[in-house]
Amino acid sequence: MRHILLQGAADLGLALTDKQIERFERYAAFLLEKNQVMNLTAITEEPEVARLHFLDCLYLLRLGGFEDAAVLDVGSGAGFPGVPLKIAREDIRLTLLDAQQKRVGFLQELCHVIELSDVTCLHARAEEAALKAPLREGFDVVTSRAVARLNVLIELCLPFVKKGGRFLAMKGPESDEEIREAERGAKILGAVTEAVEDYTIPGTDVRHRVVVYRKTAPTPSGYPRRFAKIQKSPLGAK
Repeated sequence: MRHILLQGAADLGLALTDKQIERFERYAAFLLEKNQVMNLTAITEEPEVARLHFLDCLYLLRLGGFEDAAVLDVGSGAGFPGVPLKIAREDIRLTLLDAQQKRVGFLQELCHVIELSDVTCLHARAEEAALKAPLREGFDVVTSRAVARLNVLIELCLPFVKKGGRFLAMKGPESDEEIREAERGAKILGAVTEAVEDYTIPGTDVRHRVVVYRKTAPTPSGYPRRFAKIQKSPLGAK
């Protein structure tokens, strides 16, 4: 795993210290141990955890803007992408949000096991938490990985982003239709599509994509709506 992470990080223009590598190794071991009793990941071999989880998440650092940033990871689950980002950039002030208490418990224990500080693990539904201060429009960067279709996801995530901040949605390369159908909703919520960047995970032939939204105006009051309403009538729908 050490070689995979060092080489993969170098391919991404990153340099990981021995301490950071050790944290990733403990993260993988703890994840696979807990995965035997919890549904955390379908990837069950450490080398593939290193490539398909850790290096995939670290790609976001190439986009910049994480320096001393307040970062929120929505639907964090097993900690992706928030925890790998925090391991690689300790100056991040990280909040991990998940609607399932068991997963929040896992995240809290994980942060203790790998000795991460300045991390808040929050048990809440995104559409409820985004209505409350100081979470609403309180983050420089919001991330989400494999949570929902974009026309739903933007309403769950963009209200957390402060004006001038960004929402980074990790998606598959076949998400062109999702991007188009979410464009109108993003504008309603005060954001524009800044970039769509495809990449290959180092050491693999797996292609992924990150969609970058830039917050240009405050999200209007009344958003996000109740989740049932978001699902039934996504903002991108005409």
